[in-house]
Amino acid sequence: MSTEQSRTARQARPAPGALLLCRAEPESVAPAARLLREDMLLASAGGEWSVLVPEGRPWLERGEPVDQVLTGWATALAVGAPWPVLALWWDADHAGYTLAAGFRRPVGYVWLANGTPAGEDEAMRTFAGRLGLDPVLDVQSLDELTRPDSAADAWARMRGLIAVLTRAGVSLPLGLAPGEDADSLQAAARVQPHIRLIEWSGWRDALRAELDAVEGGRLGPWLPWAGGPRAPTPTLALAQVAAGLPLTIWGLRRHSGGWIAAGAVLLAHGALALAYDVTHVPD
Repeated sequence: MSTEQSRTARQARPAPGALLLCRAEPESVAPAARLLREDMLLASAGGEWSVLVPEGRPWLERGEPVDQVLTGWATALAVGAPWPVLALWWDADHAGYTLAAGFRRPVGYVWLANGTPAGEDEAMRTFAGRLGLDPVLDVQSLDELTRPDSAADAWARMRGLIAVLTRAGVSLPLGLAPGEDADSLQAAARVQPHIRLIEWSGWRDALRAELDAVEGGRLGPWLPWAGGPRAPTPTLALAQVAAGLPLTIWGLRRHSGGWIAAGAVLLAHGALALAYDVTHVPD
């Protein structure tokens, strides 16, 4: 095979790439995103949306499946936040999404590389309901993405999904498109205005930053209820710790960085809530 043929073959089989869309402003997303232990770029993606662009080390360096990593990350971001998280991912063989919201079971859909639907129609309707999309027009558009279409490959399907999301306020920065690899996505993100670099600096710094946000009145996504009527009970905080431990162990056994992050966030979330409860006893 010639060099040109090899290049064409690589172009026909896109390298893995992914984006994380959070229905919150960057200031609210940043503290939780640090706990994923992955360097990412954070930018605005519309009035009420933010986008995280990961470097992609789990699938580029460690060979982890991009869909499993992104499902774990989306779950990790959503378990302690009052806003949903949508993971968009793709590789040479398929593309899809995972929507996580709180402690509810994530919902997702997959298309094979040639565009063949490989998910359940009900998942699309659940997706629309959780995001508050139009139950007629938007659901109709989503249903079309679940029907056979020989002219639409997986990345065209993803673009169709993003078109529906624009009606929910999503506006992805130029260059953040399905089919691009992690390097190209990062390059496109770096030229956006007000871009923020999210770096992992250790648990101590991450938790201190979150507590500082709470103390300063900039209530981050982990403790939006701090001091309010929805403040968690010690029982709930303990339940978060209890749920996080087996999830972390399960992720370690499967060598899944995404699920390790999900378990670690639950553990840290519960521990932080307990610490806040102990150190802020009402007079």
